[in-house]
Amino acid sequence: MTSKQLTLLAAAGSAALLLGAFGFQLLGYAPCKLCLWQRWPHAVAILIGAIILWLPLIWLNLIGAVAALTTAGIGLFHSGVEQGWWEGPNTCTSSNDLAISTQELMAQILTAPLVRCDEIAWQFLWLSMASWNAILSFGLAAIWIMAWRAGRG
Repeated sequence: MTSKQLTLLAAAGSAALLLGAFGFQLLGYAPCKLCLWQRWPHAVAILIGAIILWLPLIWLNLIGAVAALTTAGIGLFHSGVEQGWWEGPNTCTSSNDLAISTQELMAQILTAPLVRCDEIAWQFLWLSMASWNAILSFGLAAIWIMAWRAGRG
């Protein structure tokens, strides 16, 4: 495949993942904060792909790879939060701290996120959406790198 074809494939992959996320949202699966964070690098990758298709700036493929690796990293982090391997952001995970006052408890209830990052809303083959995003995004990063290498000569 040519560099341009690989770039188009990688950008289309990010577009498909982003559209899939919006599709799940339309089906009633509201995104948490970490889910939203995973979407931004895909948007950047799509933009980079569009730029490369208009201007053959081969080095931008490396930025596309960084975008894909960024969303993959966030996806891995989110997967770990969902599995309870580590704590996520305080603004979207639960706390096990029961030694708090009634006022603090009420404040936590009133400021609790609508969608928690530490709960798996949907999974397929024992993997959550965050896990699938990580796996597929690592694959997209490899395609971005292949596009860069193909464009170098």
